[in-house]
Amino acid sequence: MMLTGFTTKAICLAALVGLAGCSAGQPPSAETENHLLTPQERVTKTQGTTLFDAFRRKNSDVNVAVNRFIWNAALETLNFLPVESIDPFTGVIVMGYGTPPGGGRAYRATVYVKDPALEARSLVVAMQTRGGGPVSASTQRAVEDAILSRARQLRIQDKRF
Repeated sequence: MMLTGFTTKAICLAALVGLAGCSAGQPPSAETENHLLTPQERVTKTQGTTLFDAFRRKNSDVNVAVNRFIWNAALETLNFLPVESIDPFTGVIVMGYGTPPGGGRAYRATVYVKDPALEARSLVVAMQTRGGGPVSASTQRAVEDAILSRARQLRIQDKRF
């Protein structure tokens, strides 16, 4: 069956109209409002709702909302633990079992840096012994204090602050 030029153009036009109908009814002004959002709001904003969103430029100005001093201090303070997983975008460091120098009990830790401020509320440390139980509150508090103390030292060493 041979299609004429008019029929081919009509089929292509119908396909384009049908494809344009997949836009979920979002007005074009929704894209222009994107520049008013903060970088964190841009990341959390739902993307990829239309076929054309797959070809649009992705957000390249995403900032990491993690305090770098606490992040580095946690890695330095718990350097006897092997790092299993690390994600600077969410602020989570998962460490495997390790024995501290001069200690006899093996621990593992999960560190969560949840705020860019250099404050105690920015740091959450969850520790566990090899037997599966959580560590005492005083041990956990001592580790958190050691991390925060080292973070303050790193901040003082940094000449920019």
